[in-house]
Amino acid sequence: MVGAGIWGTSLALRLAETGWRVTLIEQYAPGHIRQASAGETRLLRCAHGHDDWYAKLAWKAREGWRRLGERAGEELFLETGFMWFARQEHGWESASTQVLKNLDIPVELLDPADAGRAFPDFRGDDLAFVLREPHAGVVRARRATQVTARLARSAGVTTIHAEALPHPDGGVQVNGETLRADRVVWACGAWLPGLFDLPVTVTRQDTLHFDVPAAWANIPAFCDYSSSVYGHGDIDGAGLKCTSDLEGDPYDPRTGSRQILPESERLARDYLSRRFPSLAVAPVLFSQVCQYGLTPDAEWIIAEVRPSEWVIGGDSGHGFKHAPALADYLADILDDTQEPDPRFGLHPRSATRGLRTSGQTG
Repeated sequence: MVGAGIWGTSLALRLAETGWRVTLIEQYAPGHIRQASAGETRLLRCAHGHDDWYAKLAWKAREGWRRLGERAGEELFLETGFMWFARQEHGWESASTQVLKNLDIPVELLDPADAGRAFPDFRGDDLAFVLREPHAGVVRARRATQVTARLARSAGVTTIHAEALPHPDGGVQVNGETLRADRVVWACGAWLPGLFDLPVTVTRQDTLHFDVPAAWANIPAFCDYSSSVYGHGDIDGAGLKCTSDLEGDPYDPRTGSRQILPESERLARDYLSRRFPSLAVAPVLFSQVCQYGLTPDAEWIIAEVRPSEWVIGGDSGHGFKHAPALADYLADILDDTQEPDPRFGLHPRSATRGLRTSGQTG
């Protein structure tokens, strides 16, 4: 296994606990700022527009995060609830509502005025309705990655701290040595397109957290799909998160600047001034440059690139939350008990909307 982000560590843990002998190769420590799984938090929501595959997996993953937290003795998933601010009566949120109802995943539609009572300050006069997922919330992402890596080591996973490259004849080159195995999985996030010819683009994504009064600590997570903005309340003193999910400029995760752009702060402040006016001048408390590894259609890649060698990735923007449930799915594929869904193949892809929280991405 190459890559100890949340997908790699979750799969390593799952395999080790079911009898596999697993070696996990990673150049950075778990939760390192340069990993694709870096960042303090990730959203966990089931709404994915018309798609039900990801909705079902997210609902399953929610329980996986709860169990993982119980094993670790700490709360990794916070059930804050999730508010989707719908601009249109019959748009993405309406489609999501129907899918969730069909799957018996709890959901409710609120009048904007009623939804606004969940926030200390709220302006919703531009909204048609609010879609509420009462059992969605936020994952403590960095901590979850570290905890999963620790549990994997306890389960017998061998960790090698090094940079890995594909060997031309198969296998993994590490420190001048070639390692081979019954199965090799490359779960390298933003590094994948530099290792294999894949339909993945790496972009920079600036995230911002704002210093806010204590009353903003317990608000629901939120997303304005039409504006490509998402966020959540102040968690663990890191501030209220409000940031754009628009795709940023091309980015090198190894050498790219880790300072956010002034335009990113402007976009976040513009949204705060419109939706939560009292926070328009809230100071930035914490900011971070993350990297996305994205396919054009935001569908993941789960594919065999060489005999017994698999790549998994292209998941940025909506992949983290699925990790505990996805590990089961991937383990079945590696066990040869099922084939990956064709949507995850290496076929040509067209830019489409619907899976991420960014309705402005075409």
